[in-house]
Amino acid sequence: MKERKIVVSKNGPYLVSGSLPLGKEISELGKEGEPERWVKGKQYPAQESYALCRCGQSKNKPFCDGTHGSVNFDGTETASRKLYSEQAKTLEGPGIDLKDAQSLCATARFCHPKGSVWNLVLESGDPASKKSAIQEACNCPSGRLVAHDKKTGEPIESKYEPSISLVEDPQVKSSGPIWVKGGVAIESESGRCYETRNRVTLCRCGRSGNKPFCDGSHIKMRFNDGDESLRK
Repeated sequence: MKERKIVVSKNGPYLVSGSLPLGKEISELGKEGEPERWVKGKQYPAQESYALCRCGQSKNKPFCDGTHGSVNFDGTETASRKLYSEQAKTLEGPGIDLKDAQSLCATARFCHPKGSVWNLVLESGDPASKKSAIQEACNCPSGRLVAHDKKTGEPIESKYEPSISLVEDPQVKSSGPIWVKGGVAIESESGRCYETRNRVTLCRCGRSGNKPFCDGSHIKMRFNDGDESLRK
C-alpha cells in the first residue's frame, strides 16, 4: 500500500493515495437549531488512489475532471506554515483549557450551542459544561478548537482512522470542505508537508483565501456538489 497522503497539485486537484476511505458527513442540527452532531452519508467505493476536485467546478464532483485547466484555476497556496501551537491562543477554564487558532475556522458552527464553547470553557468547573465544551471542540472539523486536559495539558481528541469526509451543511444549503481525519500527511505543491494533525479541512469550492485550507467561503457562494441532503 502506498503512503496515506494528500498532495496539493499546482492549480489542480488533491492527489490522494494510500486507499483512504472517502464518504459524506452531514451536519445535523440539535434542539437549539445549531449543528450538534455528525451523521454518516454516502460512502464511495474504495480506491487505492484518486483525485479530488479543488477548483469547485468539476462536472464529476467530488472527483477532478480536468476543468481546472479550462477555467484557469488559481490554486496558489496562501496558508501559514506556522505550527498549530504557534497560531493558537489559549483560553483557560477551571475544568479544561481551550486552544483556538481562528485562522483555521471553516464556519462549521459546532461551537455555537449552549452559549458557545468559549463560555462553556469558562464554566467548565461544572461537569455538564465541561462535557459540552469538550464535545463542541472535538466536533470542530477544521481543528481550530482543541480542548486540553487541565491537569496533564494533553489534547483531548476523538480517535479517527485515517480517512476523508466530504462535509454537507444543509442548514446553510451548502456543501462544505474536505474533512481530513486521523493524521493524514498533506504535501504542498512544493513538496513540503504541512503539519500533520488529527483533523483539518481543505477547500473544495475553490474560493478560500487560506488555500489549501477552508475559510468558510463555500457558505457565501452556496457551493453545491449536488448532494441530496441540500435539497430538503
